[in-house]
Amino acid sequence: MRSSPCASSVVSFALVGLLGWVSCGGEPPPEAAAPQASIQDGPHDVAVLELEGLGTVRIELLPEIAPQTVAAFAKLASEGFYDDTTFHRVIPGFMIQGGDPLTRNDDPRDDGRGGAPDVIPDEISALSHSRGMVAMANRGRRMTANGQFFIVHQDSPRLDGNYTIFGRVSEGMDVIDAVTELEIDKYGRYGPRDRPYPTDARIASIRIEPTSK
Repeated sequence: MRSSPCASSVVSFALVGLLGWVSCGGEPPPEAAAPQASIQDGPHDVAVLELEGLGTVRIELLPEIAPQTVAAFAKLASEGFYDDTTFHRVIPGFMIQGGDPLTRNDDPRDDGRGGAPDVIPDEISALSHSRGMVAMANRGRRMTANGQFFIVHQDSPRLDGNYTIFGRVSEGMDVIDAVTELEIDKYGRYGPRDRPYPTDARIASIRIEPTSK
């Protein structure tokens, strides 16, 4: 189900609901102590994201932080799951969210409702949601991630402890900036709120580039 703002908590919706599917009756993510995490030195596999008309974004994958999530993301990418989808929620100064296969169709009203059939287990770490970090979206509660992801546009520490960070942009933040500069339908006149319109931010492909050992 696509999220809708709760009358009593517009701020909560803006900061959490926009990263997944949150219903007014859903339970918030439970408090949990985040384990310590450190990014290892040395090369990592890279997800190469090609955005039509905008450029290339290279995402350094971090299996030492979130091994199951990295494996699931790489598998989906290799199967073409993300090809020809869009960043369907774009909030300048916060994040851009994409990876929904339903964005391929001609009906914008279901954008944000789709995902992969299997849940991707949470791997919450102590890393902060700083500019360029890449994390899995969820439904506003634990164990509900299924393929949609977001890239942090500006530091958003308020998200820490609630989402699985599994990568970071190593090249192409200027492309992410360009996405945030598209015309955005903030009020949902032509589909979901915060959707780029009339020019979308389309992911032509995501391929995994293995590191040289």
